[in-house]
Amino acid sequence: MSQSDAILDRLMSLHPKVIDLSLDRMHRLLAALGNPERRIPPVIHIAGTNGKGSTQAMIRAGLQAGGARVHAYTSPHLARFHERIRLAGDLIAEADLAATLEECEAANAAQPITFFEITTAAAFLAFSRTPADFTLLEVGLGGRLDATNVIDSPRLTVITPVSIDHTQYLGETLPLIAGEKAGIIKRGVPVIVGPQQDEALRVIEAKASGLTAPVFAHGQHWMIAPDRGGMIYQDDHGLWDLPLPNLIGPHQIQNAGTALAALRHLGATDAQARAAATQAEWPARMQRLRHGPLVDLAGPQAELWLDGGHNPAGGEALAATLSAMPPRPTHLVCGMLNTKDIAGYLRPLAAHACSLTAIEIPGEPNTLPAATTAGVAASVGMIAGMADDAAVAVSAIVARDPQARILICGSLYLAGRVLRENG
Repeated sequence: MSQSDAILDRLMSLHPKVIDLSLDRMHRLLAALGNPERRIPPVIHIAGTNGKGSTQAMIRAGLQAGGARVHAYTSPHLARFHERIRLAGDLIAEADLAATLEECEAANAAQPITFFEITTAAAFLAFSRTPADFTLLEVGLGGRLDATNVIDSPRLTVITPVSIDHTQYLGETLPLIAGEKAGIIKRGVPVIVGPQQDEALRVIEAKASGLTAPVFAHGQHWMIAPDRGGMIYQDDHGLWDLPLPNLIGPHQIQNAGTALAALRHLGATDAQARAAATQAEWPARMQRLRHGPLVDLAGPQAELWLDGGHNPAGGEALAATLSAMPPRPTHLVCGMLNTKDIAGYLRPLAAHACSLTAIEIPGEPNTLPAATTAGVAASVGMIAGMADDAAVAVSAIVARDPQARILICGSLYLAGRVLRENG
């Protein structure tokens, strides 16, 4: 166990709840640290239900192609906590992470604070001490009461598509959830709005209007569409004719549009726009696994893919991705959390999968039992079975179908476990 892992374990015990949405504890700790959030480079703050990470990755690729040094904060991590904090483009070093976490732990003085809050404060502290041109800040959950929402005057806010998720924290309806996401909008600060359902867009626009925040919304102020094997982005400033995104799936075109709208507002060049599309990388978003023990198990004729989508909109995006791929028998290996709408996630995938093998997420206390996942899969029309883990599932699938397309899916926590174990 590394020094930072030991500290992170201690920080998990400072609050009885994993999630407790409030900004009071965050403001207290940041004040004790000398308010580092006021000294970080200009912030681009990103909220939304789906596509936050991919959109952030494309904005980062575009900014870096123009020579900018870019901090980035994202969650959750997949293989190592260090993935959450990028300093001027590079993952935070172990020594810097350990020292920053210890400083936050000391300043907090054993008072109640959630793991996400204290680690977000550590990110702000690290960002404040490393020169950069921009800070990309991804919301953890919601927006209004998220620990990242302590920046008074960001350079730009971005809201990716909003859909139903985390209802126990954000509300049962789309307007309520959109209201929480719109909580990142700040007075006079432009907001880039990705594709939205009408009832979500109305809430976002009303919030922006009340704060005189200029809105740049998909379908009104900018558009993007596939075109002749590439894609066309257009707004009042002109047109970008670009290759398809490096990230796979039709939904990534919409994420690219949101990123390009943000980059346009930041004065990006044609070359930066192209880099945003072609150079962004984001693991576990329809990622083809090409090396490692699981790939060896699958054999030379099979394809092995990994995706961390986990809500109904994620299921729909994944289904659209599969339908656009060359035809091939597709078998799902699925593990999910018990907080998710599993039927809503699986229903769009039923038409694209020959079978589903349910597994539990190793080491995750909130994993859904494999029997429950299999039962729901059967109820939406899938041929469903169970296995002890991903390796057993993959072996069984290729024994039946050596040329299978195998997709491990259902949770970012499962995706992270697969990436760690597959090297």
